[in-house]
Amino acid sequence: MKKPPTKNATKAGQKGAPDKNLKTQSKVELPKKKKKEEDDETKTGMEDMEEWLQPKQMVKPDDQLQLTEEELKEEFTRILTANNPHAPDNIVRFSFKEQCYKQIPSVNQLAVHFTLEGNLLHKESEEARRQLAQIDDIDEDIADKSDGEEDGANAEEKQDGGETPTSPAPAKQTGAKLTNQFNFCERASQSYNNPYRERGTMTEPPPRVNFSATANQWEIYDAYVEDLAIQQREKEKDLKKSKKDEDKKKKNGANEVLTDDINRVARSSKIVERMVNQNTFDAIAHDFKYFEDASDEYRDGEGTCLPLWKFSYERSKRMTVTAISWCPKYHDLFAVGHGSYDFLKQSAGMVCLYSLKNPSFPEHVYATDHGVMCLDIHPAYSHLIVVGFYDGCVGVFNLEEKTSKPVYMSNARNGKHTDPVWEVRWQKDDLDGNLNFYSISSDGRVVLWTIIKSELHYSDVIQLRMDDTTQEPAVTSQLSSLGCGTSIDFHSTIDYLFLVGTEEGKIHKCSKAYASKYLSTFNAHHMTVYAVRWNHFHSKIFISCSADWTIKIWEHTCQDPIFTFDLGSAVGDVAWAPFSSTVFAAVTSDGKIVVYDLSVNKYEPICQQLIFQKGKTKLTHISFNPVYPIAVLGDDKGFVTSVKLSPNLRKAMHPKEAAKGPENEIAKFDKLLALVREPTEKEEK
Repeated sequence: MKKPPTKNATKAGQKGAPDKNLKTQSKVELPKKKKKEEDDETKTGMEDMEEWLQPKQMVKPDDQLQLTEEELKEEFTRILTANNPHAPDNIVRFSFKEQCYKQIPSVNQLAVHFTLEGNLLHKESEEARRQLAQIDDIDEDIADKSDGEEDGANAEEKQDGGETPTSPAPAKQTGAKLTNQFNFCERASQSYNNPYRERGTMTEPPPRVNFSATANQWEIYDAYVEDLAIQQREKEKDLKKSKKDEDKKKKNGANEVLTDDINRVARSSKIVERMVNQNTFDAIAHDFKYFEDASDEYRDGEGTCLPLWKFSYERSKRMTVTAISWCPKYHDLFAVGHGSYDFLKQSAGMVCLYSLKNPSFPEHVYATDHGVMCLDIHPAYSHLIVVGFYDGCVGVFNLEEKTSKPVYMSNARNGKHTDPVWEVRWQKDDLDGNLNFYSISSDGRVVLWTIIKSELHYSDVIQLRMDDTTQEPAVTSQLSSLGCGTSIDFHSTIDYLFLVGTEEGKIHKCSKAYASKYLSTFNAHHMTVYAVRWNHFHSKIFISCSADWTIKIWEHTCQDPIFTFDLGSAVGDVAWAPFSSTVFAAVTSDGKIVVYDLSVNKYEPICQQLIFQKGKTKLTHISFNPVYPIAVLGDDKGFVTSVKLSPNLRKAMHPKEAAKGPENEIAKFDKLLALVREPTEKEEK
């Protein structure tokens, strides 16, 4: 019985034993050393298999969080939103419906990365059929051309004796493949990319020079020599300039001697000039001093105005007279502002100071870059004149300075007005002794200006509003229309009280103490209020004029006017007479001066005189002289006309009347108030 072959024997047979028949193979005995190595290999293989077959053990970290089964089973749902992280979520806009700022509830979260407008058409539409028909026509034309070319080629070959080609030609031979305009996949490669924009500036490159040299002692020495030569040339030039300056100083010294001589005789030359003018205007000077219209004795309650001088300056002609102010200290001196009331015809302005002693030429002339709208001379310091301009600036001129420009000037940094300044008024010095004045403008601001350390400092006194109350800008966020101030006047005895006239026809009584509310508002006129003036004698009375042709007299404690006068044309200005509480005068746009005396006639003027022809010249301003019985009238041609009042127009200046004192003038107006109030008292009873 044969033994089966061993494992080693089979391995040996597989490795290439000479005898292929394993049954007949004899038993081969391997060496012991080799058998031991094989046993070791099998043991290591079994150990490796045991390591792989062992289960994996999870290592638990020391700081692992311990959770309960309920916590492990708890599910957290996450909601994904398509919100744009760059979109703002706190946009606030003003709601005109609710008159407040509100936050916008919805914000556009769409972020567009690519947009393309296509021209996709439906196959069954008419436009698609039309385009398909055009494509078929093009294909037929190309096929006909190709067939014609092939026929011509075959004919040539037959003539040459060649054989006709056996392969058939294609029926349609097209050059380029036509893209399907309804399939965008074929047109994707045909998208047109816009060229990039390049922004660049072409500038000339700076000059460049390549320099190379070796620095040695000789080159340093040469550089020092050249520098010394340049310095010597500059010294020679300085010497030449100094010699020229000395020559000029010698010439100027002679001129200075001449100017010193002129300054010495300036006063005497001015006196001589005024004497010459007095001789030239001898008749007018006598009328100014001694004229008394004898015909006034025969016409009771009526008077006339005698024209005297006409003041003008060549460069101020065709400029409107926008302001007139008498000097409180020198009663013969007055200032005139020139500008334009037409905002389409604005140009430079001018300030001229005239004297009754020299009507031929102004004493001082100041040219301004913008039109002058108003001015005022300081009551204590007559050399200071405050001026308001059309561009919203205010400036102070000093007559003692030799400069022709304002010594103080507002600008955009220190609170200038944004609209024309219509009136300025000097006020008493503050507690620190600083000069101050007020201004009013169309921008609705009443501003207090104070001169501190050679600078203008401003503070808003009140902000005019269309409604009856004023509101600070910080108090409310609602939009409210601003009022346009046109005139201002301060009470003579009550320091804090002042009146403001507006473009809407209202007059506001205000206080300097606070700006939160008007003291009272008068619905005075239907159009712009041109002037508001307190009475010089009676502390409760003021007058106003407007473009609605009317003049109204008011008592500041009553809402209704005491007197109303219709002059038939726009009233440019009105002024109380400084010598009587019942006399006032006004000028109209048709060239008339109208004088009223309420103690003589409460219904009709005692003088109505045409100064210029109707329709040719408009009178704009009027102002009474504080001492003499004359008034000056400004017009829109740049002229200032002075007129003298006849005896019937100035009865209060009679010595007997003047001796009664100002109490008499207050009593005269109180009588008028009693007459006006009598009917209302009877009705109440």
